[in-house]
Amino acid sequence: MYNWAVLPLAMPVQNTDVASVSTEEPLSGASASRMNVVLFLLGLSVLINYVDRSNLSIAAPLLKDELGISASRLGTLLSAFFWTYALMQIPAGWLVDRFDVRWVFAAGFFIWSAATAVTGLLHGFAALLTIRVILGLGESVAFPSYSKVLGSHFREHSRGFANSVLMSGLALGPALGVLVGGSAVDRFGWRPFFIALGLLGFLWLPMWWAWRPPRPATSAGVAEGSAGYLDILRHRSAWGTCIGQSAINYYLYFLVTWLPFYLNRGRHLPLKEVGKQAALVFLMSAISTAATGKLGDRWIQAGASPTSVRKGLMVIGNMGIGVVLLLITSTSGSTFLGMLMLTGIFLGISTCNSWVFSQSLAGPRMVGRWVGVQNFVGNVAGAFAPAVTGLLLQRTGSFYWPFFITAIVAWIGAAGWYFVVGPLVEVDWGKKSRGMPPISADAASRVSQP
Repeated sequence: MYNWAVLPLAMPVQNTDVASVSTEEPLSGASASRMNVVLFLLGLSVLINYVDRSNLSIAAPLLKDELGISASRLGTLLSAFFWTYALMQIPAGWLVDRFDVRWVFAAGFFIWSAATAVTGLLHGFAALLTIRVILGLGESVAFPSYSKVLGSHFREHSRGFANSVLMSGLALGPALGVLVGGSAVDRFGWRPFFIALGLLGFLWLPMWWAWRPPRPATSAGVAEGSAGYLDILRHRSAWGTCIGQSAINYYLYFLVTWLPFYLNRGRHLPLKEVGKQAALVFLMSAISTAATGKLGDRWIQAGASPTSVRKGLMVIGNMGIGVVLLLITSTSGSTFLGMLMLTGIFLGISTCNSWVFSQSLAGPRMVGRWVGVQNFVGNVAGAFAPAVTGLLLQRTGSFYWPFFITAIVAWIGAAGWYFVVGPLVEVDWGKKSRGMPPISADAASRVSQP
């Protein structure tokens, strides 16, 4: 476990805006233990989040046959969640900056758990489409909330590991979903599986309220009055993070929504074997992201530039997953299993640091809004992945072109992280300059410190 006792409760802000200055002391032992639990609960919530959003892909073959729908309509159903989820990102970012993030997140968690349970009771394409839209509404507050908590309570040199805990939950969610879900759906059917998932999710809420983090020291009024969305869009780095996040979401959602179907119909594997092989990808991703987060933090603590470390890892992850996706459709046997493992490894490397960029660049006052913009643009791109894949599959009857296009998108993402994002230093929101974000004295001092 990280020793949170050596980390301040909130990032210090050394400027003339007295209201924004944190006066908190370093964490006591009790507070350190509390933040350990908070980080665990956040990671667990990501796991639940991704089980709930990916569970429809497990039932996709059964749903297609039960509803008698085409591959393109199945793609529409799989992508419906992402449209609402994407459209709500900017309002969600405003909410977590304006109101108590602890309440906002709890409300969203309740909505998405209820939507998951209700899904198992519904019949018909229109009803399922509607409940997936509601699921997206509930889950929209998740990542702005995560970044608000981490951006307010963790320094740059510890954010890699903290974010890797969240990304491990992101990987383990689909892994457990397809591994356990594949067997459960095969034995009991998909409806009891959805109902059980939704009801189990409600057990998380009492734990969150008992161990919720301290309210961020930066007041909502400061964030509200200091800058807005146009100020975020003035910075080239914001566009770079949007390009990079778009690529990540495209290939992540492609894998989450279509990998089980590909293994079942493209590789002709039974549902039990589908669960094992799809779980292998996400299990390797969880291991990879934890190792990458820890390694990146250690490099920075040893004196390496945060910009070089974070950018380098993003380029390696995006380039690597593109190469593997190009090869995966032309392999078989043990080589194919190796490609699946490499897919997970590069997925973990590429997702580990994506939110560290926004947390470092935006700072605790504006991180909710920056993440809202980044995740909105990223999820609009990600929402195309299941729909485009379904359309290409219907027209060509082959998975080659969906995998090829996803690989190209991954390489575009690598270019965005490396060439468009600037130095990883906090924006001085008091200045309205265009171009690269100016470096505040406080941000520069934090970057220089191991």
